[in-house]
Amino acid sequence: MKCALCVNKKCYNEGKVCTDTRDAALGQYQGEKKQALCVSSRLEALYYMKLTRIEEVIQYAVEMNYRKIGIAFCTGLSKEAKIIHKIFEKKFEVASVCCKNGSISKDLFQLPKVKEGREEAICNPIGQALELNRAKTDLNLIVGLCVGHDILFTQHSVAPVTTLIVKDRVLAHNPAGAIYSDYYIKKKFNVDIDD
Repeated sequence: MKCALCVNKKCYNEGKVCTDTRDAALGQYQGEKKQALCVSSRLEALYYMKLTRIEEVIQYAVEMNYRKIGIAFCTGLSKEAKIIHKIFEKKFEVASVCCKNGSISKDLFQLPKVKEGREEAICNPIGQALELNRAKTDLNLIVGLCVGHDILFTQHSVAPVTTLIVKDRVLAHNPAGAIYSDYYIKKKFNVDIDD
């Protein structure tokens, strides 16, 4: 499959079936998976271009009957995490855990430090997942976890996970910004988007 290179998207526009995994996927939409699919699709139809990502996650959580929200955040986004925590606690019970939880020294893994000569803790995404698992969250939000740490967190989270903020220090946490500049795409990635 190379759907990203398809010009017509007949699956969307004409109902064309281009894959043999369709029936296998349909068989998986049972119980909570079916509910998640239907809630998401309903939200898209009702609120298309009307809700922010935060509002959409709140509405999704309400319709999924979630009561407890977990926030796994990067300490570099502590201010944002605090605001998000306060927003979500208006409707839900909220548990939040920062990436440096457990204070595991970088020295333990012989890892380089941002500033040598001082104690620095590594990020602990598995620890974040374990803390939110212990809190019995219904839905976990990623707020700026590092690449790789987000993967580890997602793998170890019992509750479903969605990303609220993707970390991109260079582009003010807007990684899509890199693909909206023709100049940058051509210079940095040597990709011609005109073909």
